[in-house]
Amino acid sequence: MNWAVLIQNVLVMVHLRQILCYGSVRISVPEEQEAGVWVGVDQGTGDVYTTDHRMDREVLCPDQPQSGECIVPHDAIVGPEAELVKFMVVVEDINDHTPHFDNTEIHLSVSEDVAVGTSFLLDDRAEDRDIGRNGQLQYHLEGAGGFFSVTVEEEEEAAILFLVVRQGLDREKQDLHEMTLVATDCSFTPLSATATLFIKVTDVNDNCPKFTLDSPQKVVITVDTPRDTAVARVRATDLDLGPNAAITYSLSPKISERARELFSLDSHTGLISLRGDLRDRHSDSVSVSDRGEEVVLKVLASGPHCPPADTQVTVSLLPAPYQENGIKIRFIAEHQNQTIVLQENQPPTVLALLELPGNASSVRGSSSLSIEGEVPFSLSLQNGKYLLSTSKPLDYEMKSEYHVSVVMRGGVGETAAQGFPRRVIRVRVVDVNDNAPQFLQSHYLIDIEENNPAGAFLLKVRAQDADSSQNGQVTYKLGRPSHTAAVAAAAIFRIDQNTGQLTVSVPLDREQQDVHRLTVVARDNGVPPLESSATVTITVLDQNDNAPVFLTPHFIFFIPENIPPLAQVGKVGVSDLDAGLNGEVEVRVVNSSVGPFVIDNAQGMLRCMADVDREKQDRYELDLLATDNGRPSPLTSVARVTVFIEDVNDNQPQVILPSSNLSCLTISTGTTTGTMVTKIYAIDKDSGLNSEITYTIAAREPPGTYPSSHQHGDSSSSPFQLGARSGNVTLAQRLMGKDLGMHHLFIVVTDGGKPVPLHTTIWVNLLVNDTLEPCHLDIMPRSLPYRPAQTPPETPSETPVCDRHAQLILLLGLGMMMASLCLFLVAVVLYMKQRKRSRGERQQRRQVKENQIPLRIQERYSSGEAL
Repeated sequence: MNWAVLIQNVLVMVHLRQILCYGSVRISVPEEQEAGVWVGVDQGTGDVYTTDHRMDREVLCPDQPQSGECIVPHDAIVGPEAELVKFMVVVEDINDHTPHFDNTEIHLSVSEDVAVGTSFLLDDRAEDRDIGRNGQLQYHLEGAGGFFSVTVEEEEEAAILFLVVRQGLDREKQDLHEMTLVATDCSFTPLSATATLFIKVTDVNDNCPKFTLDSPQKVVITVDTPRDTAVARVRATDLDLGPNAAITYSLSPKISERARELFSLDSHTGLISLRGDLRDRHSDSVSVSDRGEEVVLKVLASGPHCPPADTQVTVSLLPAPYQENGIKIRFIAEHQNQTIVLQENQPPTVLALLELPGNASSVRGSSSLSIEGEVPFSLSLQNGKYLLSTSKPLDYEMKSEYHVSVVMRGGVGETAAQGFPRRVIRVRVVDVNDNAPQFLQSHYLIDIEENNPAGAFLLKVRAQDADSSQNGQVTYKLGRPSHTAAVAAAAIFRIDQNTGQLTVSVPLDREQQDVHRLTVVARDNGVPPLESSATVTITVLDQNDNAPVFLTPHFIFFIPENIPPLAQVGKVGVSDLDAGLNGEVEVRVVNSSVGPFVIDNAQGMLRCMADVDREKQDRYELDLLATDNGRPSPLTSVARVTVFIEDVNDNQPQVILPSSNLSCLTISTGTTTGTMVTKIYAIDKDSGLNSEITYTIAAREPPGTYPSSHQHGDSSSSPFQLGARSGNVTLAQRLMGKDLGMHHLFIVVTDGGKPVPLHTTIWVNLLVNDTLEPCHLDIMPRSLPYRPAQTPPETPSETPVCDRHAQLILLLGLGMMMASLCLFLVAVVLYMKQRKRSRGERQQRRQVKENQIPLRIQERYSSGEAL
């Protein structure tokens, strides 16, 4: 034998045992590897490869926390003494999962007066099944326009996402902000997910009424104007919505008593009308001078919590036309009762021909006609006569009637001729349909609770038309839907064509549709008719009309009996179609006394709170009660849960026969071959493979052998064999003189547990004798050829005996190096003996190989039927 090789083998054994004794072996492999990838060291070839199936870390370790490792423990038998060694395979995470949002659309309402820097909680966070950097998420907004941003605050259990307002909001400028929420993991090759974030800006009363640009107004009427005639109309606008935009008109308390007597104001429409009859008042000594009279009206427009806006309307009162000995008029345009009638929007048109009176030639100097004031009319002299024309198109909505005052003047710089009063020509502008109806709001928002009564009132829309008569008469209808869902929605809503009152004809169901959008069309009765539209958004508010619903009426879960406290048993799926508090569900175990189980409502998970033991109870029957938070009375539902306790290999085999290691049995030399001489009987409290027992002869000590040497599995040195399944010890060969004496059989009793089988040992002591005299055994064999492991150690550091052996072997190796010559002589002697026992050595090596526990955790420790 080569002494250098022998010494090298000794040192390798020392090094290997030091590794096995002082530290666990860790093998790391990334998940999702192809089959056959080298990952570590095998007992035979030195290499360990991945299995035929891909390893998914999220499947192998589903309950692993973000900071934990996915560790799969393995055991192996190493060395000539078949020592049990634990090593670990760490499955490393790769970034194979993309972040995921449960909802692709997120809706949030924010008041327009919210302060900059205010934060709002966003419950819709993304999830990533990876761990570490691969599962850590960052968020940002795209398309926010600088109005919003997102921040993340780390809590103990999870990160909390907040939306932060960065700029002041104004609903009147933008009432809806749409942006993209992006979640990106922190991997070196990051993956992202997106969700659309809609932020609705709600209205506050931050705008006050303002009068339109046509204010102040000037109006001219004559004393023969009938009472209740509308002489002017004021308009104010408020950019807010709903009640915040309500406007009330009133006359200022500072106007004159004369103005209050003559005119009235409609507080809703802003229409100013003539209260009395001016001609009657004139006959009662209420005089209007030849040059007329001006009445000033100050009108106020008030809104909720706003100071009133004001405008001024000046009404000019002119005397009635004087016909005698005055300017003669020949009407060219259409006229009625000495009043010219002209449609609005006409180009400049000739209205009448004016002639000077017959005695005008007696007036001193040259005389001429002229128009007083700034009005859209003109006079042109042709052949001694004057043509009265419009100087621009007239607008009925700006002014419906004009009183054109024509006077005769003398020469240049001279005053009007004496004896010729002014001539007032009335021009009435006829309305044409040139204005479409205008809604007071372009978008109406209304809320209604579901399950409403049929015919329930929703709101009343209103559109105004600046035209008059039938041109200004407005009717309402619902617009034609553009898609199927809108067709169904429009079929359940009705609008009164005259009043604009919108009603719903059937009860609404929020769970079927929570928002309805309608188009209301306002159309006038002009020829041709004109129309405009407004949008009505109806939000259906939730009622607690849906009870919680479990995904199944009977949940079935399987858990191992060594499940740790607070571990997850299974997902208890329950949902409620309602919203808000009505849809928030709490689940609890009603019969909690039957087992250590509780519901984690935060995650909808059934958890085990204490240890369970299959050998004591193999199943639990639980009753679950789901209750929502609805008002006024919550709704409930029930479900059944069956939890089956799966067996784990937590019980070692217990040897019943023989009763102790000192039991002894006498075998006669005349016993026939094949006779069962004794039986080993063991039980295991576990079930299934965990309770399947295998019997193996780990070592034999025949009579007359050296006390410290044992033969492992060498059947040629022992006449007895053992049934691996039955535990029967039988006589395998005829007993001879050399077999006389005490036979010690070291038996290993092993169960079939996964992933780690458990075993126990027993000595079977058989005395071969010519007579059947009683057998007595006072002491066990001096040393054990096999060290039984009652329970696999958690870490190799818990085997101090291994440390002492390693030190002894190291000292022995050094001694052999110092005494190489002596070892050489001993080796020669051993070599000669080896040639004589070569056959026995080969058989011994085969059985040692059979008794080794394989490296892979899926195979179990076993041996042949006969040893």
